[in-house]
Amino acid sequence: MKINILKRALEEGKTVFGPFCKILDPAVVELAALAGFDFVIIDMEHGPYSIETVQQMLRAAEAKGITPVVRVTENSETSILRVLDIGAQCIQVPQISTHEDAQKVVKSAMFHPEGERGMCRYVRAGDYTAIDKAQHFGRANENIVTIIHIEGVTGLENLPSILANDGIDVIFLGPYDLSQSCGVPGQVHHEKVIKRMEEAVVLAKKSGKVVGTFVESVEDAKKWEEIGVQYISFAVDTGIILKAFQQITHGLGRG
Repeated sequence: MKINILKRALEEGKTVFGPFCKILDPAVVELAALAGFDFVIIDMEHGPYSIETVQQMLRAAEAKGITPVVRVTENSETSILRVLDIGAQCIQVPQISTHEDAQKVVKSAMFHPEGERGMCRYVRAGDYTAIDKAQHFGRANENIVTIIHIEGVTGLENLPSILANDGIDVIFLGPYDLSQSCGVPGQVHHEKVIKRMEEAVVLAKKSGKVVGTFVESVEDAKKWEEIGVQYISFAVDTGIILKAFQQITHGLGRG
């Protein structure tokens, strides 16, 4: 069974970095790996991915030694099951606001006794039955990383009960949706947003959970790392490429 490198790094207290991906070409995953990122987040929620294209992105990531995380479209058993069956070991689930929401993620992602994930050996995750069924069903839970998005004030208010779920590995604070929930849409550096996020980091770390967030600059990445955030999503492939293009065209006097 494949070792989940990202899970091991987080357990060792390391900080990891990786971009969201919306571009369908697996080459973008290879480029992220070559650049030295630790992971990529294949974004099914806001990206154009199908289950087939996600599978190709997973293969590219594994070939290059970078950990693929899949952000599913919603907190549903089917959405989570399908990406796990095609070989994802790290899932990111949006819009978690209650203890019950988080509990549903665990039940969908884990086999018995931790959860109720649907069982099938004839899938990529089980090497199409090349892995002994006792090993696949018995050890899959050890390798899965569950990442949940806390994206609104309700989720932050319910954070103590959400943190009580043992099967949740990472609490991901989504600054953009949180800014909207705080009444300052898009203002991710607003004091209301920052204060809420900093309080959540302290609370989550006291509970032994890893904290993640999204940044768009090296300065913000360093700031949140110093505060204690370990799982840092650095921007989006489309935006990174656009910025690089703009630097060139501005330098040529075309921008």
